[in-house]
Amino acid sequence: MRAMKTVTEFPRKVVEFPDMGIVMPDGCRLSARIWMPEDAADNPVPAIMEHLPYRKRDGTIFRDQLTHPYFAGHGYASIRVDMRGNGDSEGLMDDEYTEQELQDACDVIAWAASQPWCNGNVGMMGISWGGFNCLQVAAKQPPALKAVISLCSTVDRYADDIHYKGGCLLLENVGWASTMLSYSSRPPDPAISGEKRWRELWLQRLENQPFLAEVWLGHQHRDAYWKRGSICEDFSAVKAAVLSIGGWHDGYRNTISHLVSNIQSPVKGIVGPWIHKYPHYAGPKPAIGFLQEALRWWDHWLKGVETGVEADPAYRAYVMDSVRPSRWHPKRPGRWVAEQQWPSANIKVEAIELIPQGASPAIVATPQTCGLTGGEYFPFTFGPELPGDQRPDDALSVCFDQPELTGAIDIVGAPEVEIRVASDRRQANIAVRLCDVHPDGASELISYGVLNLTHRNSHEFPEALVPGETVSARVVLDQCAYRVPADSPLLGKTVAEAESRLGEHRVFFHRIRRAGADAILTYWATEAAAWLAEASVSRCSAPGSPTKARMSIRPGATTLPAQLMMSVPSGTPAAPMPRRASRMVPSAIRTSPGPSSPREGSISRALASRMGRRSFSMIAWPRAKAAMSSPRKRGPSL
Repeated sequence: MRAMKTVTEFPRKVVEFPDMGIVMPDGCRLSARIWMPEDAADNPVPAIMEHLPYRKRDGTIFRDQLTHPYFAGHGYASIRVDMRGNGDSEGLMDDEYTEQELQDACDVIAWAASQPWCNGNVGMMGISWGGFNCLQVAAKQPPALKAVISLCSTVDRYADDIHYKGGCLLLENVGWASTMLSYSSRPPDPAISGEKRWRELWLQRLENQPFLAEVWLGHQHRDAYWKRGSICEDFSAVKAAVLSIGGWHDGYRNTISHLVSNIQSPVKGIVGPWIHKYPHYAGPKPAIGFLQEALRWWDHWLKGVETGVEADPAYRAYVMDSVRPSRWHPKRPGRWVAEQQWPSANIKVEAIELIPQGASPAIVATPQTCGLTGGEYFPFTFGPELPGDQRPDDALSVCFDQPELTGAIDIVGAPEVEIRVASDRRQANIAVRLCDVHPDGASELISYGVLNLTHRNSHEFPEALVPGETVSARVVLDQCAYRVPADSPLLGKTVAEAESRLGEHRVFFHRIRRAGADAILTYWATEAAAWLAEASVSRCSAPGSPTKARMSIRPGATTLPAQLMMSVPSGTPAAPMPRRASRMVPSAIRTSPGPSSPREGSISRALASRMGRRSFSMIAWPRAKAAMSSPRKRGPSL
């Protein structure tokens, strides 16, 4: 692996403009920091724009200086804009991804294209917020926008952002709303706005500053509010060439596959082992030469240079090797794989039954403390924010451990689990984890998924459960790329064993209660019962042949399509290893004491007990019970 190096000399000399004013049609002045070649007025160049609320003078100053001067030195005008109502720009911001925000971006693109130093071609890039809005702006088709690079972003604002997951509330609603309040309420820099003007702009912001969690909690279903800006509503609206990049340790793991599978314009995807950072300095290592990859993209689509990007594989992913669980990995061993087409035509489909035919029901009883090992929802820092050893959560869940594998398999894609469930309550959640279990029992999280069962058919039109009535549901886990070593069992213990383990867990927790764990007494205050009649996940079929596993999809499910893909390497099997397992762990979790409608119910208990955490465990509520069985032994049928 070659070490990364800092480059300070470029083909063209760079000049910087720390505050170039761009006046919008309504008179609002936006402040932009611009780098460009010194001779751009004589030799016009394409423009690259990043449009953010994160304050160019302090919030993103470090990463901006790692990125924008490089593009400028290679023949681009690189424009970093403070969005309306943030940093050194005038105006007010009242929400994320508003029509005003997107129109401002379109107006900046038109402005840049008309400048004497620009050749008329514009690209747009960004990570997180900037990755979101460059896709949304592309869907508006501004004429000068020819290409985008979107990192750590989403195509679905409701189902795959920091608000709701599987119809379950994420407390990142509160966490991120607080973060944005801290950004947008700060004053502009007096050195830019002037000694007299800055205070006036600041007071105007403070007097009109919203707390966005209130807005987001007012839209608990996938209504028109979330559809606006979700490009999955019409992928064909995107005409610009799209390069999508993400990381397996980020919260936005699914977007790359969705874009490469659905965008009709030129599109490529790259997924590495990274957290929520630009991949030229992200961790865990290995990093990639993101600036070089981006330059190839820009040179082709904005300058017409033949760089070979159109011949690149459609989907490149880093398959992570199995490692010991840790809250932080400085690097992840593994290898890169590439598919010329995505989804790949080299993969076949096969399903696995988790519940044997005729097996007795198994009880899933989950205290609210289950999920505490989940880590941060999307890690930011180079520290202990990743999921830890899953054994504490495994101990509170029903586990299915599969027989040993005869060869290593690569799980690349989105695992799916299909269930039939009946509940004695009108509302329940289910959480499923896929884990790599080491010989000593250490458990590494591979992927997970959650589902509010009232959203089993639609996030837009939830349907309350009818107590005692059996329904079908499909839980889609997050995209992943992970190698399970040879001689590893993959999924599935018998239901009887699961019941036995659960009984032991009950005794264990009663002991904790007697020892005086008051919090446990609160979590175990109420119970709900459910019956899972069918469940299956997917796996490879035979060693030596690539396979794709996908759960059969029930009609009426509206979740975006996803697949579990596993491939067994051809040739000589790997050397024998100690027994290992890949574990599927479902949990049924009640959300409230029984609301009369399929709304998400009160969040006060979760807010009190989980304030500030970002993992999916935040959606856990008091203990619930579920029983799993074969179709021949189920609860009341539909």
